[in-house]
Amino acid sequence: MKIAVASGKGGTGKTTVAVNLALCAERDVQLLDCDVEEPNVHLFLSSQSWREREVSILVPDIIEARCTAAEGCRDCADFCQFGAISCFGTVPVIAPEMCHGCGGCRRVCRKKAIREIPERIGVVRTARRGSIDLVEGRLDIGRSLAPVVIRSVKDEMKPDALTILDAPPGTSCPVVAALRDSDFAVLVTEPTPFGLNDLRLAVAVARELEIPFGVVVNRSEPGRNNVTDYCRSEEIELLAEIPDDRRIAEAYAAGVPAVEALPGYRPLFHDLLHRIWSRA
Repeated sequence: MKIAVASGKGGTGKTTVAVNLALCAERDVQLLDCDVEEPNVHLFLSSQSWREREVSILVPDIIEARCTAAEGCRDCADFCQFGAISCFGTVPVIAPEMCHGCGGCRRVCRKKAIREIPERIGVVRTARRGSIDLVEGRLDIGRSLAPVVIRSVKDEMKPDALTILDAPPGTSCPVVAALRDSDFAVLVTEPTPFGLNDLRLAVAVARELEIPFGVVVNRSEPGRNNVTDYCRSEEIELLAEIPDDRRIAEAYAAGVPAVEALPGYRPLFHDLLHRIWSRA
């Protein structure tokens, strides 16, 4: 079963929910940190035995002896929609950091003057912490292909395993890459106007992807009912409410999961996991 934990905005408690769910699984579980631009699950589940592999894409390399750009050919530059190839009357200039690795330039080159070489864009790290297999993606600084690294993280998923994915915040392409093919999505929000606005966006994404989902309200307070009213009006199940407890924030700041610092919260996350399991 694949459970994606997502949110329409950052700072709602998405990682808090993902980490504590994994710790309450009572079985072997994979925890995938798909927030490859700012992974932070490792701060709460430290390990000294990381294994690492590079993530690369294939970028064009010009074979100058075959290239006819000096004679006016611009096929490769005209094809590239990302501005990764420029022609100034001589050999085309390649900007690898702008390339998306689609391979189209090589296909349209009539002189077969383009070959492809690997270009690193990030890494995937794996480690074991108790019963949790932690997988983390890290996009290299200056790169923009987060979905490629996210897909490499998801390549580590084991068939038939309980897998929890900590998705990136927001509703852009990296989020879609993380959510796609999940069995259930947990949308974490907070009872504020900003939280509700971005929850609406996250709900739209989950519905577009046709993924079953429910909502968890973090930092819940009595009398702040904007999210619960919205869920009721949209017939969205409210899976759990996590109280606005300063002790949780203090444990988070110290890098300690809530269920380890405050065992009294373990039943809340244990019940949340079983509710998800029964609805997927």
